[in-house]
Amino acid sequence: MTTKSTPSLQRRHFLKAAGASLTLPLLESVPRSNQLVASEQNSGDELRVSSTAPAKNLVCVGSNLGLYRPAIYPEQTGRDYEMTPLLEELAAHRNDFTLFSGLDHRAGNGHKNWDNYLCGKNVGDMTLDQVVAEQVGRSTRFESIQLCAGDIPQQRMVYTRTGVPLPMINRPSVIYSKLFSTEDDRARSEYLLRSGRSSLDLVREEAKRLKQTVSQTDQTKLDEYFTSLRELELRMGRQLDHLASGTIEVDYELPPYDPVAPTLMLECEQIMFDLMALALQTNSTRVLTLFIAGLGQVFTLDGSTLRAGYHALSHHGNDPDLVRDLIRVEREHMKCLSRFISQLKEKTDQEGRPLLDSTIVMFGTGMGDSSRHSNRDLPTIIAGGGFRHGQHVSVDPSDEKSPLLGELYVTLLNQLGIETGTFSNASGEFREWTT
Repeated sequence: MTTKSTPSLQRRHFLKAAGASLTLPLLESVPRSNQLVASEQNSGDELRVSSTAPAKNLVCVGSNLGLYRPAIYPEQTGRDYEMTPLLEELAAHRNDFTLFSGLDHRAGNGHKNWDNYLCGKNVGDMTLDQVVAEQVGRSTRFESIQLCAGDIPQQRMVYTRTGVPLPMINRPSVIYSKLFSTEDDRARSEYLLRSGRSSLDLVREEAKRLKQTVSQTDQTKLDEYFTSLRELELRMGRQLDHLASGTIEVDYELPPYDPVAPTLMLECEQIMFDLMALALQTNSTRVLTLFIAGLGQVFTLDGSTLRAGYHALSHHGNDPDLVRDLIRVEREHMKCLSRFISQLKEKTDQEGRPLLDSTIVMFGTGMGDSSRHSNRDLPTIIAGGGFRHGQHVSVDPSDEKSPLLGELYVTLLNQLGIETGTFSNASGEFREWTT
Protein backbone atom coordinates (compact mmCIF):
# COMPACT_ATOMS: atom_id res chain seq x y z
CA MET A 1 0.00 0.00 0.00
CA THR A 2 1.30 3.45 -0.90
CA THR A 3 1.03 6.16 1.72
CA LYS A 4 0.33 9.62 0.47
CA SER A 5 2.78 12.13 1.94
CA THR A 6 2.26 15.80 2.44
CA PRO A 7 4.66 17.59 0.08
CA SER A 8 5.73 19.86 2.91
CA LEU A 9 7.10 16.87 4.83
CA GLN A 10 9.32 15.71 2.02
CA ARG A 11 11.90 18.47 2.13
CA ARG A 12 13.77 20.60 4.58
CA HIS A 13 12.23 23.91 5.51
CA PHE A 14 14.87 26.58 5.50
CA LEU A 15 14.58 30.30 4.98
CA LYS A 16 17.30 32.90 4.75
CA ALA A 17 16.18 36.50 4.75
CA ALA A 18 17.75 39.76 5.88
CA GLY A 19 20.76 37.93 7.27
CA ALA A 20 18.66 35.63 9.48
CA SER A 21 18.12 31.90 9.31
CA LEU A 22 14.84 30.28 10.23
CA THR A 23 13.96 26.60 10.35
CA LEU A 24 10.90 24.60 11.23
CA PRO A 25 10.96 23.20 14.77
CA LEU A 26 11.40 19.50 15.49
CA LEU A 27 8.02 17.83 14.98
CA GLU A 28 7.09 14.42 16.38
CA SER A 29 4.74 13.89 13.43
CA VAL A 30 7.64 14.18 11.00
CA PRO A 31 10.58 11.74 10.86
CA ARG A 32 13.77 13.35 12.20
CA SER A 33 15.57 12.58 8.95
CA ASN A 34 13.16 14.92 7.17
CA GLN A 35 13.80 17.83 9.49
CA LEU A 36 16.61 20.33 9.73
CA VAL A 37 17.78 19.90 13.30
CA ALA A 38 19.09 23.08 14.87
CA SER A 39 19.13 22.43 18.61
CA GLU A 40 17.40 20.63 21.45
CA GLN A 41 17.67 23.69 23.65
CA ASN A 42 14.50 24.90 25.30
CA SER A 43 13.43 28.50 24.93
CA GLY A 44 14.14 29.24 28.60
CA ASP A 45 12.42 31.49 31.07
CA GLU A 46 10.91 34.83 30.15
CA LEU A 47 13.27 37.66 31.07
CA ARG A 48 12.34 41.12 32.23
CA VAL A 49 14.25 44.25 31.25
CA SER A 50 14.66 47.37 33.35
CA SER A 51 14.59 50.66 31.45
CA THR A 52 16.79 52.33 34.09
CA ALA A 53 19.76 49.97 33.73
CA PRO A 54 23.23 51.51 34.11
CA ALA A 55 24.49 49.84 30.93
CA LYS A 56 22.87 49.82 27.48
CA ASN A 57 25.42 48.11 25.22
CA LEU A 58 27.51 44.93 25.27
CA VAL A 59 30.73 44.15 23.39
CA CYS A 60 32.26 40.67 23.72
CA VAL A 61 35.74 40.00 22.35
CA GLY A 62 37.16 36.48 22.24
CA SER A 63 40.78 35.50 21.62
CA ASN A 64 40.95 32.13 19.87
CA LEU A 65 44.35 31.21 21.31
CA GLY A 66 43.76 32.59 24.78
CA LEU A 67 46.14 34.81 26.71
CA TYR A 68 49.41 33.73 28.32
CA ARG A 69 48.31 33.76 31.94
CA PRO A 70 51.71 34.48 33.60
CA ALA A 71 51.92 37.61 31.43
CA ILE A 72 48.48 38.92 32.39
CA TYR A 73 47.81 37.73 35.96
CA PRO A 74 49.35 39.84 38.74
CA GLU A 75 50.53 38.10 41.89
CA GLN A 76 48.50 40.56 43.96
CA THR A 77 44.70 40.78 44.15
CA GLY A 78 42.52 43.75 44.99
CA ARG A 79 43.34 47.30 43.95
CA ASP A 80 47.05 47.47 44.70
CA TYR A 81 48.22 44.96 42.14
CA GLU A 82 51.33 45.49 40.02
CA MET A 83 50.86 45.85 36.29
CA THR A 84 51.94 42.82 34.26
CA PRO A 85 53.42 42.85 30.73
CA LEU A 86 49.99 42.59 29.10
CA LEU A 87 48.20 44.91 31.52
CA GLU A 88 50.85 47.57 30.95
CA GLU A 89 49.15 48.33 27.63
CA LEU A 90 45.98 49.18 29.58
CA ALA A 91 47.71 51.29 32.23
CA ALA A 92 45.95 54.49 31.11
CA HIS A 93 42.62 52.83 31.88
CA ARG A 94 43.52 51.11 35.16
CA ASN A 95 40.43 52.45 36.93
CA ASP A 96 38.16 51.60 33.99
CA PHE A 97 38.53 47.81 33.95
CA THR A 98 38.62 44.78 36.24
CA LEU A 99 40.69 41.65 35.66
CA PHE A 100 39.26 38.26 36.69
CA SER A 101 41.37 35.13 37.13
CA GLY A 102 40.33 31.57 37.93
CA LEU A 103 36.88 31.68 36.28
CA ASP A 104 35.56 29.12 33.79
CA HIS A 105 32.45 27.11 32.95
CA ARG A 106 33.77 23.75 34.25
CA ALA A 107 33.30 22.35 30.79
CA GLY A 108 35.39 19.93 28.74
CA ASN A 109 38.87 20.68 27.42
CA GLY A 110 40.14 20.99 23.87
CA HIS A 111 39.84 23.39 20.92
CA LYS A 112 36.32 22.17 20.14
CA ASN A 113 35.19 23.40 23.54
CA TRP A 114 36.45 26.94 22.90
CA ASP A 115 32.87 27.56 21.77
CA ASN A 116 31.78 27.37 25.42
CA TYR A 117 33.14 30.88 25.92
CA LEU A 118 29.79 32.70 25.67
CA CYS A 119 27.54 29.61 25.87
CA GLY A 120 28.29 28.40 29.37
CA LYS A 121 28.78 24.70 30.00
CA ASN A 122 27.21 23.36 26.81
CA VAL A 123 28.38 24.26 23.32
CA GLY A 124 25.42 25.39 21.24
CA ASP A 125 23.42 26.89 24.09
CA MET A 126 22.29 30.45 23.52
CA THR A 127 25.25 32.77 24.00
CA LEU A 128 25.43 35.70 26.38
CA ASP A 129 25.36 38.28 23.59
CA GLN A 130 22.24 36.79 22.02
CA VAL A 131 20.40 36.79 25.35
CA VAL A 132 21.17 40.51 25.47
CA ALA A 133 20.33 41.05 21.80
CA GLU A 134 16.86 39.56 22.25
CA GLN A 135 16.13 41.97 25.07
CA VAL A 136 17.85 45.27 24.23
CA GLY A 137 18.78 44.97 20.56
CA ARG A 138 15.36 45.50 19.06
CA SER A 139 15.44 49.27 19.23
CA THR A 140 18.38 49.49 16.82
CA ARG A 141 18.85 48.67 13.17
CA PHE A 142 20.85 45.52 13.91
CA GLU A 143 20.01 43.40 16.94
CA SER A 144 23.62 42.21 16.97
CA ILE A 145 26.71 42.20 14.79
CA GLN A 146 29.30 39.42 14.65
CA LEU A 147 32.84 40.25 13.47
CA CYS A 148 36.10 38.37 13.03
CA ALA A 149 39.69 39.54 12.67
CA GLY A 150 41.58 37.05 10.52
CA ASP A 151 40.50 33.90 8.72
CA ILE A 152 37.27 32.44 10.08
CA PRO A 153 38.24 29.12 11.70
CA GLN A 154 36.20 26.14 12.85
CA GLN A 155 35.50 27.72 16.22
CA ARG A 156 32.14 29.43 16.62
CA MET A 157 31.49 32.28 19.02
CA VAL A 158 27.78 33.10 18.78
CA TYR A 159 24.76 30.78 18.97
CA THR A 160 21.09 31.69 18.74
CA ARG A 161 18.32 30.42 21.00
CA THR A 162 17.81 27.50 18.60
CA GLY A 163 21.50 26.57 18.60
CA VAL A 164 22.34 28.01 15.18
CA PRO A 165 25.89 29.48 14.98
CA LEU A 166 25.74 32.97 13.51
CA PRO A 167 28.20 33.81 10.71
CA MET A 168 30.99 36.32 11.27
CA ILE A 169 32.13 39.13 8.97
CA ASN A 170 35.90 39.36 8.52
CA ARG A 171 36.13 42.02 5.81
CA PRO A 172 36.07 45.62 7.14
CA SER A 173 34.64 46.94 3.86
CA VAL A 174 31.64 44.62 4.20
CA ILE A 175 30.70 45.70 7.71
CA TYR A 176 31.38 49.35 6.81
CA SER A 177 28.96 49.10 3.86
CA LYS A 178 26.44 47.35 6.09
CA LEU A 179 26.57 50.14 8.64
CA PHE A 180 27.11 53.17 6.41
CA SER A 181 25.66 52.23 3.04
CA THR A 182 25.63 54.35 -0.13
CA GLU A 183 22.41 55.11 -1.96
CA ASP A 184 23.02 52.14 -4.28
CA ASP A 185 23.68 49.88 -1.31
CA ARG A 186 20.50 51.09 0.35
CA ALA A 187 18.43 50.41 -2.77
CA ARG A 188 19.81 46.88 -2.99
CA SER A 189 19.21 46.28 0.72
CA GLU A 190 15.64 47.51 0.42
CA TYR A 191 15.04 45.18 -2.54
CA LEU A 192 16.41 42.19 -0.59
CA LEU A 193 14.39 43.05 2.50
CA ARG A 194 11.14 43.42 0.58
CA SER A 195 11.85 40.17 -1.28
CA GLY A 196 12.52 38.50 2.05
CA ARG A 197 9.19 39.67 3.42
CA SER A 198 7.49 38.15 0.39
CA SER A 199 9.31 34.89 1.10
CA LEU A 200 8.05 35.04 4.67
CA ASP A 201 4.48 35.16 3.40
CA LEU A 202 5.07 31.96 1.41
CA VAL A 203 6.68 30.17 4.36
CA ARG A 204 3.84 31.24 6.65
CA GLU A 205 1.22 29.81 4.28
CA GLU A 206 3.17 26.57 3.94
CA ALA A 207 3.42 26.24 7.73
CA LYS A 208 -0.33 26.86 8.07
CA ARG A 209 -1.03 23.96 5.69
CA LEU A 210 1.41 21.76 7.58
CA LYS A 211 -0.31 22.58 10.88
CA GLN A 212 -3.47 20.81 9.68
CA THR A 213 -1.64 17.48 9.30
CA VAL A 214 0.36 17.18 12.55
CA SER A 215 -0.34 16.27 16.18
CA GLN A 216 -1.56 18.64 18.88
CA THR A 217 1.95 18.83 20.34
CA ASP A 218 3.37 19.76 16.96
CA GLN A 219 0.67 22.36 16.48
CA THR A 220 1.92 24.04 19.65
CA LYS A 221 5.46 23.99 18.27
CA LEU A 222 4.24 25.50 15.03
CA ASP A 223 2.50 28.27 16.98
CA GLU A 224 5.93 29.08 18.44
CA TYR A 225 7.29 29.00 14.91
CA PHE A 226 4.69 31.55 13.79
CA THR A 227 5.87 33.77 16.64
CA SER A 228 9.42 33.52 15.28
CA LEU A 229 8.14 34.45 11.84
CA ARG A 230 6.45 37.53 13.23
CA GLU A 231 9.64 38.51 15.10
CA LEU A 232 11.69 38.15 11.92
CA GLU A 233 9.15 40.21 10.01
CA LEU A 234 9.34 42.94 12.66
CA ARG A 235 13.14 42.87 12.46
CA MET A 236 13.03 43.28 8.71
CA GLY A 237 10.53 46.08 9.10
CA ARG A 238 12.88 47.90 11.48
CA GLN A 239 15.69 47.64 8.95
CA LEU A 240 13.40 49.09 6.28
CA ASP A 241 12.50 51.95 8.60
CA HIS A 242 16.17 52.68 9.24
CA LEU A 243 16.88 52.63 5.51
CA ALA A 244 14.16 55.23 5.02
CA SER A 245 15.63 57.49 7.71
CA GLY A 246 18.63 58.50 5.58
CA THR A 247 22.32 57.73 5.23
CA ILE A 248 24.55 57.91 8.30
CA GLU A 249 27.73 59.86 7.59
CA VAL A 250 30.88 59.20 9.58
CA ASP A 251 34.37 60.65 9.39
CA TYR A 252 36.31 57.42 8.97
CA GLU A 253 38.41 56.29 6.03
CA LEU A 254 38.92 52.63 5.34
CA PRO A 255 42.24 51.45 3.88
CA PRO A 256 42.19 50.95 0.08
CA TYR A 257 42.18 47.17 0.58
CA ASP A 258 40.72 44.71 3.07
CA PRO A 259 43.48 43.40 5.38
CA VAL A 260 42.34 39.80 5.12
CA ALA A 261 45.75 38.23 4.42
CA PRO A 262 46.78 36.11 7.42
CA THR A 263 49.81 38.29 8.16
CA LEU A 264 47.57 41.38 8.33
CA MET A 265 45.28 40.03 11.04
CA LEU A 266 46.42 42.55 13.63
CA GLU A 267 45.73 45.44 11.25
CA CYS A 268 42.27 44.02 10.61
CA GLU A 269 41.69 43.71 14.36
CA GLN A 270 42.37 47.40 14.92
CA ILE A 271 39.97 48.41 12.15
CA MET A 272 37.25 46.14 13.51
CA PHE A 273 37.58 47.79 16.92
CA ASP A 274 37.28 51.20 15.22
CA LEU A 275 34.12 50.12 13.38
CA MET A 276 32.59 48.74 16.57
CA ALA A 277 33.09 52.12 18.23
CA LEU A 278 31.38 53.82 15.27
CA ALA A 279 28.51 51.32 15.35
CA LEU A 280 27.87 52.15 19.00
CA GLN A 281 28.26 55.89 18.48
CA THR A 282 25.67 55.88 15.67
CA ASN A 283 23.35 53.60 17.68
CA SER A 284 23.37 51.13 14.80
CA THR A 285 23.47 48.26 17.27
CA ARG A 286 23.85 47.66 20.98
CA VAL A 287 25.42 44.21 20.83
CA LEU A 288 28.69 43.33 19.10
CA THR A 289 31.09 40.40 19.16
CA LEU A 290 34.62 40.21 17.79
CA PHE A 291 36.45 36.91 17.32
CA ILE A 292 40.24 37.27 17.21
CA ALA A 293 41.39 34.36 15.10
CA GLY A 294 44.67 32.56 15.60
CA LEU A 295 46.06 30.19 13.02
CA GLY A 296 49.49 29.95 11.39
CA GLN A 297 50.12 33.66 10.82
CA VAL A 298 53.76 34.71 11.06
CA PHE A 299 53.69 38.35 12.14
CA THR A 300 56.31 41.04 11.67
CA LEU A 301 56.29 43.49 14.60
CA ASP A 302 58.46 46.60 14.76
CA GLY A 303 60.42 45.37 11.75
CA SER A 304 61.19 41.99 13.30
CA THR A 305 59.62 38.77 12.02
CA LEU A 306 58.58 36.45 14.82
CA ARG A 307 60.18 33.07 15.24
CA ALA A 308 57.05 31.05 14.47
CA GLY A 309 53.39 31.35 13.50
CA TYR A 310 50.83 32.53 16.04
CA HIS A 311 49.35 29.07 16.59
CA ALA A 312 52.81 27.53 17.08
CA LEU A 313 53.68 30.29 19.56
CA SER A 314 50.60 29.47 21.62
CA HIS A 315 51.83 25.85 21.83
CA HIS A 316 55.10 27.06 23.28
CA GLY A 317 55.88 24.19 25.65
CA ASN A 318 57.48 26.83 27.93
CA ASP A 319 60.18 27.56 25.37
CA PRO A 320 61.31 31.07 26.48
CA ASP A 321 61.83 32.34 22.92
CA LEU A 322 58.36 31.25 21.84
CA VAL A 323 56.81 32.66 25.01
CA ARG A 324 58.54 35.99 24.39
CA ASP A 325 57.11 36.25 20.89
CA LEU A 326 53.67 35.09 22.03
CA ILE A 327 53.58 37.91 24.57
CA ARG A 328 54.53 40.37 21.81
CA VAL A 329 51.48 39.29 19.80
CA GLU A 330 49.19 39.45 22.80
CA ARG A 331 50.42 42.92 23.67
CA GLU A 332 49.12 43.96 20.24
CA HIS A 333 45.67 42.68 21.26
CA MET A 334 45.88 44.76 24.44
CA LYS A 335 46.91 47.83 22.44
CA CYS A 336 43.80 47.43 20.27
CA LEU A 337 41.65 47.05 23.38
CA SER A 338 43.24 50.13 24.98
CA ARG A 339 42.59 52.19 21.84
CA PHE A 340 38.96 50.98 21.83
CA ILE A 341 38.45 51.97 25.46
CA SER A 342 39.92 55.40 24.69
CA GLN A 343 37.45 55.86 21.84
CA LEU A 344 34.52 54.89 24.06
CA LYS A 345 35.66 57.47 26.59
CA GLU A 346 35.74 60.17 23.92
CA LYS A 347 32.54 59.31 22.03
CA THR A 348 29.14 59.91 23.60
CA ASP A 349 25.85 58.03 23.55
CA GLN A 350 22.44 59.49 22.77
CA GLU A 351 22.14 60.78 26.33
CA GLY A 352 25.43 62.65 26.09
CA ARG A 353 27.31 60.23 28.36
CA PRO A 354 30.71 58.77 27.44
CA LEU A 355 30.02 55.51 25.62
CA LEU A 356 32.23 53.63 28.07
CA ASP A 357 29.82 54.49 30.89
CA SER A 358 26.93 52.80 29.08
CA THR A 359 28.88 49.99 27.37
CA ILE A 360 30.11 46.77 28.96
CA VAL A 361 33.26 45.59 27.19
CA MET A 362 34.37 42.03 27.85
CA PHE A 363 37.69 40.71 26.56
CA GLY A 364 38.12 37.00 27.21
CA THR A 365 38.61 33.60 25.70
CA GLY A 366 37.38 30.03 25.66
CA MET A 367 40.95 28.75 25.99
CA GLY A 368 42.79 29.05 29.30
CA ASP A 369 46.06 27.45 28.19
CA SER A 370 46.47 26.75 24.48
CA SER A 371 49.76 24.95 25.05
CA ARG A 372 47.88 22.25 26.99
CA HIS A 373 44.48 22.67 25.31
CA SER A 374 42.99 23.51 28.70
CA ASN A 375 39.68 25.33 28.98
CA ARG A 376 40.03 26.02 32.70
CA ASP A 377 40.93 29.36 34.31
CA LEU A 378 39.91 31.76 31.53
CA PRO A 379 41.45 35.26 31.74
CA THR A 380 38.62 37.81 31.59
CA ILE A 381 38.68 41.60 31.46
CA ILE A 382 35.54 43.69 32.02
CA ALA A 383 35.67 47.40 31.21
CA GLY A 384 33.09 50.19 31.46
CA GLY A 385 29.38 49.59 31.92
CA GLY A 386 28.99 51.61 35.11
CA PHE A 387 30.86 49.16 37.34
CA ARG A 388 33.36 50.11 40.02
CA HIS A 389 36.64 48.99 38.49
CA GLY A 390 40.36 49.02 39.25
CA GLN A 391 40.72 45.54 40.74
CA HIS A 392 42.17 42.11 40.16
CA VAL A 393 39.55 39.63 41.37
CA SER A 394 40.80 36.07 41.72
CA VAL A 395 39.14 32.76 42.59
CA ASP A 396 40.63 29.30 43.01
CA PRO A 397 39.98 27.32 39.79
CA SER A 398 40.80 24.05 41.55
CA ASP A 399 37.97 24.53 44.06
CA GLU A 400 34.77 23.03 42.68
CA LYS A 401 32.81 25.36 44.96
CA SER A 402 34.41 28.50 43.57
CA PRO A 403 32.32 30.88 41.40
CA LEU A 404 31.69 30.10 37.76
CA LEU A 405 32.23 32.42 34.81
CA GLY A 406 28.46 32.20 34.30
CA GLU A 407 27.95 34.01 37.61
CA LEU A 408 29.87 36.94 36.18
CA TYR A 409 27.58 36.75 33.13
CA VAL A 410 24.54 36.98 35.42
CA THR A 411 26.05 40.14 36.91
CA LEU A 412 26.55 41.60 33.44
CA LEU A 413 22.98 40.76 32.42
CA ASN A 414 21.57 42.44 35.52
CA GLN A 415 23.73 45.52 34.88
CA LEU A 416 22.13 45.68 31.44
CA GLY A 417 18.70 45.63 33.07
CA ILE A 418 17.98 42.00 32.18
CA GLU A 419 16.64 40.53 35.40
CA THR A 420 17.84 36.96 35.82
CA GLY A 421 19.49 34.79 38.43
CA THR A 422 20.93 32.05 36.26
CA PHE A 423 23.10 31.44 33.24
CA SER A 424 23.82 27.91 32.05
CA ASN A 425 25.13 25.96 35.07
CA ALA A 426 25.62 29.10 37.19
CA SER A 427 23.22 30.56 39.73
CA GLY A 428 23.37 33.99 41.31
CA GLU A 429 25.58 36.98 40.74
CA PHE A 430 29.34 37.09 41.14
CA ARG A 431 29.32 38.33 44.74
CA GLU A 432 33.12 38.38 45.06
CA TRP A 433 32.99 41.46 42.81
CA THR A 434 29.63 43.05 43.56
CA THR A 435 29.94 43.03 47.36
